[in-house]
Amino acid sequence: MKHIYLDYNATTPVEPAVLEAMLPYFSDGFANASSIHTPGQQARAAVETAREQVAALIGAKAQEIVFTSGGTESDNHAIFGIAGAAEVGAGQKHVITTVIEHEAVLNACQSLEKEGVEVTYLPVNLDGLINLDELRGAIRPETVLITIMHANNEIGTVQRIEKIGHIAQERAIYFHTDAVQSAGKIPIDVNAIQLDLLSLSAHKIYGPKGVGALYIRGGTKVRQLLYGGHHQRGARPGTENVAGIVGLGKAAEMARESLAEDAGRVGGLRDELERGILQRVPQSRVNAGTAARTPNTTNILFSGVEGEALLIALDLKGLAVSTGAACSSGAVEPSHVLTGIGLSAEDARASLRFSLGRHTTREDVEFALRVVPEAAERLREISPTFRRTVGSEKS
Repeated sequence: MKHIYLDYNATTPVEPAVLEAMLPYFSDGFANASSIHTPGQQARAAVETAREQVAALIGAKAQEIVFTSGGTESDNHAIFGIAGAAEVGAGQKHVITTVIEHEAVLNACQSLEKEGVEVTYLPVNLDGLINLDELRGAIRPETVLITIMHANNEIGTVQRIEKIGHIAQERAIYFHTDAVQSAGKIPIDVNAIQLDLLSLSAHKIYGPKGVGALYIRGGTKVRQLLYGGHHQRGARPGTENVAGIVGLGKAAEMARESLAEDAGRVGGLRDELERGILQRVPQSRVNAGTAARTPNTTNILFSGVEGEALLIALDLKGLAVSTGAACSSGAVEPSHVLTGIGLSAEDARASLRFSLGRHTTREDVEFALRVVPEAAERLREISPTFRRTVGSEKS
């Protein structure tokens, strides 16, 4: 059975042009980019070209890009790096984040707490946005880092990141954002936002898995996360994954060139999908639907339906979607993002994420609009939860 794939926030297919750019570095161009002979320097040139391509996507300088193994490492490098470099004792350090961050940020912050660092987890409203006055009020003299994601991976909410950056700059506090879900989907200019650190990942922008990047503004004091050789100016030791880095560079270049076109086309299909589901499925609604969101993402609550059951039913029909972050698949607890915006555990479990991409077609959306209402209706027929909901409304 051919599957219609609407889970692009989990990962994306590698573009043929990206694969083509990578292939030579698995064979003829296999040399170590740190070697001084000609083959090594040819590999080095490819790495540096990729560094320029990634920098261009976010408005940075090439020397401010550090290649990593992916978004998780980039987030960890930023958080532990800034906290570790702060010239005060652990008990005197304070970090600010939000309750709806990706686990790569939340778990890193929780680890810092075990070391004596204090962490403030800002709440969000129904649209997943922080209150800027609460952010200002949370800042202390010992605050060393604000880490707030640009776009949420589950609901697509885009934070007012320029204003956050202005607040951080006013108070001379380092500002990091997890841009894994925004890079390549919406415009980013690290200088306009006044960012100090930014994380991104290749496999979210039609590049290979296992490679990402961390932007570190020049002059930012960051402790090393790994120790070894002097690769990447000492910021991240280890023999470079030349093929993966080349793939990331090419994917970043293609994302920058097609960003506006992709956003317009995919955003139109996302809106069509939302409208169609809400019209065809009673008692459904879009979570954080009034917020500014990435153009490809919608998270929809199907009242009275178990999300996992609906996901499986749709998978059997040939439609791939998600109940939330791929990293949390199989988790017993409801989504911390959805409960963070105020949903009950029951409603959080009744929600599905649909994330579209560059290869999504109108035919894909039309297929989804045929199978989703049918599957939801069948599950509601056997759902005591839905019967209770309807019964309570009639009473």
